[in-house]
Amino acid sequence: MARIFVTRRLPDEGMRRLLKFTEDFSLFLEDRPIREDELVENIRDVEGLICLLTDPVTKRVLSAAARLKIIANYAVGYDNIDTEYASKKGILVTNTPGVLTDATAECAWALLFSCARRVVEADRFVKGNKFRGWSPTLLPGTELAGRVLGIVGAGRIGTAFGLKGRGIGMSVLYSDYQRNKVLEARLMAERVELDKLLKSSDFVSIHIPLTEKTHHLIGEREIGLMKPSTYIINTSRGAVIDEKALISALKEGKIKGAGLDVYENEPDIPEDLINLKNVVLLPHIGSATYKARNKMAVMVVENLIAGLEGKRPPNLVVVGSKQ
Repeated sequence: MARIFVTRRLPDEGMRRLLKFTEDFSLFLEDRPIREDELVENIRDVEGLICLLTDPVTKRVLSAAARLKIIANYAVGYDNIDTEYASKKGILVTNTPGVLTDATAECAWALLFSCARRVVEADRFVKGNKFRGWSPTLLPGTELAGRVLGIVGAGRIGTAFGLKGRGIGMSVLYSDYQRNKVLEARLMAERVELDKLLKSSDFVSIHIPLTEKTHHLIGEREIGLMKPSTYIINTSRGAVIDEKALISALKEGKIKGAGLDVYENEPDIPEDLINLKNVVLLPHIGSATYKARNKMAVMVVENLIAGLEGKRPPNLVVVGSKQ
């Protein structure tokens, strides 16, 4: 039986599926992201690895993995893995797409509403015993009807995000390398270049993977194109936005606010960002519903099993060059 290492305990349905396949696996028992050196120590004789988006599966780690056949990543994105080196070593890499689409899209809307109607700020106001009765000037927010929604990245999650906004009465722009006929047909959405989207939108929601091309896609120049009334929402990857440029813009009132579920150097979040009143910050919980996380767990195990049994995993993203 193949040796397996799992970097964090999975939700129950995933653990049950793994135990049904084999009881001979090692589990990292601490409830924190595993360090690179710890991965190196645990991966030497392993054939299968189940890891999280927080785990640094670097060239150093892969160089230590003499027997590794498959990396099953518990996430849609796989920027935590050196996929180029994995491919050279003939190691398969899989992800967990689709099952977290609705959960992440809903989280983006939760952030958008929270920013627009100052929900977190109002909650703190009440819990701080500051509420003394209704007032015409108490915590006014931004209505969504009649505003322009800009969607950066119209893949699965971007599409679901857009469709969930039907009925609100917003105009929709989207930026993507290809046409999205679903958004165009159902929302009369218009495909535009990124610069035009940033200039025109009242709310900008980001739904793209982190790659070399998208790293700091939204930087000082791009933020400078936005209106002072614009809110930016990010549930994709933190490094898609230049965090320093964002903090500066929020401090100086160059944009209205931000709702973030992801950060450039997770789990480290700059104190300057935490202390801002015009941001809503979540601890990377975009896919955190019982349904989504359990489905992800089952999928990651099924991917692993298929790879170890010599089959093509259903969610293969990297085919090893030696395969």
